Amino acid sequence: MSLQKYVAKRDFSKTSEPKAGKSKSKTELLFVIQKHDASRLHYDFRLEMDGVLKSWAVPKGPSTDPKNKRLAMMVEDHPFDYRNFEGIIPKGEYGGGTVIVWDEGTYEPIAEIKGKKAQEKHLLNQLKEGSLKIKLHGEKLNGEFALVKTHGMGENGWLLIKHNDEYASTKDITKLDKSVLSGKTIAGMEKTSEKVWKEGKAQKIKDDKKNPVEGKKKETQEVGAEADLEPKSILKKAPKATMPKGIKPMLATLVDEPFDDDNWQYEVKWDGYRALAFINKKNVDLFSRNNKSFNEKFYPIYDLLQEWKINAVLDGEILVLNDKGISNFGSLQNWRSEADGELVFYVFDLLWYEGKNLMELPLVQRQAVLNEILPTDDDRIRLGKVFKASGVDFFAAAEKMGLEGIIAKKINSTYVSDRRSKDWLKIKIHKRQEVVIAGYTKNEDTSKPFSSLLLGVYEKGKLQYVGKVGTGFSDRIQRDMIKQFEPLITNESPFKAIPDVNKPSRFRPNPPKAKATWLKPELVCEVAFTEVTDDGVFRHPSFQGMREDKAAKDVVREKEASTEKIIDSQEEEENKHAQAIKPPKGKEPKTLLNPKDETQVRKIKGHELKFTNLSKVYWPEDKVTKRDMFNYYYQVADYILPYLKDRPQSLNRFPGGIHGNSFYQKDVKGKAPDWAKTFPYETGDGEAKEYLVGTDEASLLWMASLGCIEMNPWFSRIQSPDNPDYCVIDLDPDQHTFDQVVEAALETKKVLDAIDVPGYCKTSGSTGMHIYIPLNAKYSYDQSQMFAKIIVNLVHQQIPEYTSLERMVSARKGKMYLDFLQNRPGATIAGPYSLRPKIGATVSTPLHWDEVKPGLKMKDFNILNVIDRLKVEGDLFKGVLGKGIDLKKAISKAKSVFG
Repeated sequence: MSLQKYVAKRDFSKTSEPKAGKSKSKTELLFVIQKHDASRLHYDFRLEMDGVLKSWAVPKGPSTDPKNKRLAMMVEDHPFDYRNFEGIIPKGEYGGGTVIVWDEGTYEPIAEIKGKKAQEKHLLNQLKEGSLKIKLHGEKLNGEFALVKTHGMGENGWLLIKHNDEYASTKDITKLDKSVLSGKTIAGMEKTSEKVWKEGKAQKIKDDKKNPVEGKKKETQEVGAEADLEPKSILKKAPKATMPKGIKPMLATLVDEPFDDDNWQYEVKWDGYRALAFINKKNVDLFSRNNKSFNEKFYPIYDLLQEWKINAVLDGEILVLNDKGISNFGSLQNWRSEADGELVFYVFDLLWYEGKNLMELPLVQRQAVLNEILPTDDDRIRLGKVFKASGVDFFAAAEKMGLEGIIAKKINSTYVSDRRSKDWLKIKIHKRQEVVIAGYTKNEDTSKPFSSLLLGVYEKGKLQYVGKVGTGFSDRIQRDMIKQFEPLITNESPFKAIPDVNKPSRFRPNPPKAKATWLKPELVCEVAFTEVTDDGVFRHPSFQGMREDKAAKDVVREKEASTEKIIDSQEEEENKHAQAIKPPKGKEPKTLLNPKDETQVRKIKGHELKFTNLSKVYWPEDKVTKRDMFNYYYQVADYILPYLKDRPQSLNRFPGGIHGNSFYQKDVKGKAPDWAKTFPYETGDGEAKEYLVGTDEASLLWMASLGCIEMNPWFSRIQSPDNPDYCVIDLDPDQHTFDQVVEAALETKKVLDAIDVPGYCKTSGSTGMHIYIPLNAKYSYDQSQMFAKIIVNLVHQQIPEYTSLERMVSARKGKMYLDFLQNRPGATIAGPYSLRPKIGATVSTPLHWDEVKPGLKMKDFNILNVIDRLKVEGDLFKGVLGKGIDLKKAISKAKSVFG
């Protein structure tokens, strides 16, 4: 039970929301549902449990229809007294808006369990397992419901589902819109609540409803200290402009793999038609990405837009969703009327609004305004959901859900019309390509209108043959298509090199005889395929649907660019820009703690942390204190956290400083703060324990507060604990100079260069060096260790006189140990930018390879200079978390090069 998150988000001098409360009933559990008109109208579903109200935000509200599964996002616990809260939360405060108690009553587990305490225990176990089964006794809602955690919508995503019982109904229960306490609707509450608690006293509410944006502050995560996401302020700064005409949408670049980066956000790649909506004084135009009118084709969306009272240019995607909420392009392509499925227009960008051009503003600001002004009274037009999360994890979730792919967008990107930008990237789960229909074939023995389509794409202005597709058509689609083909029939092949349509292949050595009919290259369709052959032909293509929104001349072969190269090139550009606008000399990075007080409390990411004995000297020889350590980790957080996030931590504690007693602690069960993330494990005796998991600055500084001078993360993340993100070679000297360590590192680089494998080096901060090889969690620890063993064997062959592969120290006879055994589950070494408990207050520091040369010293990189180095060099290790190597190819290359 914890209300820390709740309290941290509120200023109780400005809001009348309750702080606490305790149930007086010893026999019954209570529930409440509050209708909350904040930045978005939603319903807050709250269950009394463990002394608080466990809470979920339900955007569409509850449903009594078992077929309707309502998304419910779990939010922070609320105090028990919140169950009676009605009124207005001040604008500008968290959750600012109007609240009514929509329903209330008692509830119990479906399982027959006697006694309130026993029921709570049962419910808490179900909550932990992600499947709550309850029976409600309310004024509006009654009967059995289930809350089920879903893995497709992030860590806090659940579904609220009505069971099929006597209370099930297809009627919309949310039409009952009055409070069960006051009898008021949301609108009525707004009119009669003349005062609100603000700035410590009751004050009259000002009427801010003249403009839909005025007076409303968007509840959005701030991105960067300078980011202003208040719609009113954004619009004030935007330049005046007339509504743009004839523009085409900004397009995304296809890349080869997902990635994690805090400067990017992620969206679903919908399988539909891109559309721009122009709304000006109820005059509406809905255009395809190629400026073809969608007004008649998708008339339900067009009609809805005509009812809107705003003037805007919107960018989005029109699609048809199946019963699982997944778009189906075939259904959209064959859509004729509502009988073919319900159209949805997902809006994800705002280009112009009420006389203001927003295209030069950062994406995050455009979407802040969009979130505020987009009408939400009809579910056929929806706000595109933005995910500020791990791109790799989001891609994996999209794959499990059967989606087409994901879109990554740089949060500060401006909108560039009619251009394929590297600020927007698309990562496809399945290979798909738009193609030109250049003809069709008909087999001798078929009664169908055609047997396959002959496909092409433009390369250097000429139409190139890419194969034929004969699957994915229904009889109805074929009949419709042949009518489109008839006026385009021609005697001449549109290909310069005429393909042999009867050519046998490895898969069809005896194809049926077919006759080709050529078409003028004007029609475009989309196909899915498995791969492209060496001669550029699609293998195993399948027809997906016609593309009426794209011109044939624009169809070129789409090739995946390297994600890593694009991200790296953009960061290089940003670094150049950053160096051109360096802060004034002498301006120091912000510190966490002041230089005087011995005990200080700071709020980090909403969590209060206490820092004590701050003058205690941790590095006596260097006169570096505990305070200095905390300030260092606070300043280096942005650089070190990518290597700690989502990784179990082995805590190496030095509470008395580097010369005091130290000990390792893995288990934090019952010892970590309740906001900390943990990862379960069992001892050899079967005892359940928990690792601390790195998350953000709060977890980093909490570890430091325990006396963890160094940070020791796993090589793998909790999402894929058996698959390391990198392979590590540890150069561990015994009686050698650091110059010999340097020599061994350079020999390792020679081996890696010879087999085209990237290696990233850093000082250990102690006596040796670490070389990391990116794997991107594609292989097991055993495979990683096997590869490391191959590398160190090759290095040992080059410098056998002073290196050893012997694990036992006595067997090494003073030689440098080339350690490959670190690559095992649960093993840890000091991570990048970690301090070390060594004289010199050294830091494990990533290096350029040209810095690895004789004369390099461990003490060159320490607590006093690494922050300044990072300002100039940036994170030299970011490639470690990038694209992983092809292990099979690397081993094959090693065999061919070294025998």
